[in-house]
Amino acid sequence: MPESRFPNCDNSSPFPFLSSLLFLLLVMTTTTVAKASTMTGAKAPPPCVSDSGPVKPTTPLVAFLEKLQETALATFGKKDFDPKYYVDLSLKLELPATQKAFDQLPRSAGGSVSAKDLKEYVDEYFGGAGEDMVVAEPVDFVPEPEGFLPKVKHPEVRAWALEVHSLWKNLSRKVCGGVHKKPELHTLLPLPEQFVIPGSRFREVYYWDSYWVIRGLLASKMYDTAKNIVTNLLSLIEEYGYVLNGARTYYANRSQPPLLSAMVHEIYKRTGDVELARKALPALMKEHEFWNSGIHKVIVQDSEAQNHTLSRYYAMWNTPRPESSTIDKELASNISNPFEKQQFYREVASTAETGWDFSTRWMMNHSDFTTLATTWILPVDLNAFLLRARLSIPNKRSPCISYYLQTLQSALSMEHDIAFLAKVTGDSKISERFLKASEARHKAIKAVFWDAKKGQWLDYWLNRNTCNEEDHTWEACNQNQNVYASNFVPLWLEPFYSDASVVEKVTKSLRSSGLICPAGIATSLTNSTQQWDFPNGWAPLQHMIVEGLLNSGLEEAKSMAEDIAARWIRTNYVAFQKTHTMHEKYDVRECGATGGGGEYIPQTGFGWSNGVALAFLEEFGWPQDRKIDCDP
Repeated sequence: MPESRFPNCDNSSPFPFLSSLLFLLLVMTTTTVAKASTMTGAKAPPPCVSDSGPVKPTTPLVAFLEKLQETALATFGKKDFDPKYYVDLSLKLELPATQKAFDQLPRSAGGSVSAKDLKEYVDEYFGGAGEDMVVAEPVDFVPEPEGFLPKVKHPEVRAWALEVHSLWKNLSRKVCGGVHKKPELHTLLPLPEQFVIPGSRFREVYYWDSYWVIRGLLASKMYDTAKNIVTNLLSLIEEYGYVLNGARTYYANRSQPPLLSAMVHEIYKRTGDVELARKALPALMKEHEFWNSGIHKVIVQDSEAQNHTLSRYYAMWNTPRPESSTIDKELASNISNPFEKQQFYREVASTAETGWDFSTRWMMNHSDFTTLATTWILPVDLNAFLLRARLSIPNKRSPCISYYLQTLQSALSMEHDIAFLAKVTGDSKISERFLKASEARHKAIKAVFWDAKKGQWLDYWLNRNTCNEEDHTWEACNQNQNVYASNFVPLWLEPFYSDASVVEKVTKSLRSSGLICPAGIATSLTNSTQQWDFPNGWAPLQHMIVEGLLNSGLEEAKSMAEDIAARWIRTNYVAFQKTHTMHEKYDVRECGATGGGGEYIPQTGFGWSNGVALAFLEEFGWPQDRKIDCDP
């Protein structure tokens, strides 16, 4: 496995042996740093670094459900235990009565509750997880939409695509009226419209999943359902100031990769819905401020003394995640220092905010989970999402849409999405302001992340030897040289995929990276047992990289894009024939193999996998004479 790394750029000491000795002593006395045998220059946090960030208060209900979760683990044991189940339960009675009954449960001398008593208590006082929402067939669903996937000529692939399309019915939900009437009895948030869940244990709407769900819904011609999802996410911004990781009260401490503006933009391209754009604009500006101020904002000065403002993940939390409280406590059990334990919990929650939970990408030491350092990393992909630039013009569009797409075809990003939406709603001042913001981030991405020799964009690790968390001086050795699929995500941006020399370098680098496997793109080269590492492949990463390659227009890049998409469609198809379901992730070493690893069992359903499969089939089709099995 590749070595872990954390920057140690100071090579100026006249006494290198003494410096190394002092550093070794520092490592030995700090519990959260990686073991010396497997790290390259990792630094312990200096004394000035403490867990001083904000904390979003939890609710009494969540705090109680965490206690129930811990009791259930002690009673039922680890086998088939999912901690999230217990924080998804809803109360049948008010919380004080439920707590009183819990406190009165018979307990042994050691304080444990019998399985029989706890099961009867849960059945009497709680509604089951997910019972506070109902399956609700989307009003715009039809078994075979007019104009559905016209490029798919292969009869077996078309039949499968229609089965995937039909899964939207199974995954569509609506919040029950009781949640709106008495929200204090539920961790589920009272969303105003129907929504689409990922599937299995993920019973609520999730933020960045929804982008690829929407891409699939658009391929399925389900425009109203797509708009409903956006309306729900906009309501979260109105309530909290940002989109939550998921629509549960216990997710209020963090967000997820910011792709709401991209969702609005994609829907507008298909429908020309100016009213949706006008409705979304104030909320999107509020979300932009969330990601570009306070704890998320970092300034990096480059080698030419120019300052660049970039963003990082930073959860508003320093205790165990409620949905995984028992897991987090066990992981932190060997951390004795209370400040270091709080910092670890913040790093865990911040890593969940990345969507990549979990991966060696965020660890100082790849073999030690407690060395997560996400808040000290400037991620390539987060900053790419904030400058999400793509130009994918539909074949059929109104003259009005054509005009605005041509006007802003140089860069369509979160900042440019906002600029675009402001333009179509007639606000030229906001449009101009966000165009300038996108230009500044474009320069920042080139200056801080791009490695021309490697042909990749690399995460930047902030120096932890400073007490100023906001301002940093760029040093080349702070770029993470390990290979991750995220290193290629900026290719999704128009300023980069339109640069032929950059595309040629990136295409060559991707081809030789080791990430392209028989069934798609691996997430990393490190087989760590974490789910966002090798050998797992994830639908959103396939889609972003493929779309960037395709949009470049270069023949070699387009050929690579189609090849990767075909590998991914095949593995989805073959796995579906075996298991009769779509999966959250796939093992890219073998066609038709499903993924694994991580802190929960593999999930099925599955929102973004369905969406990417349909989006790829819409873009590339499937010829009648092309084989679909694993031996093409």
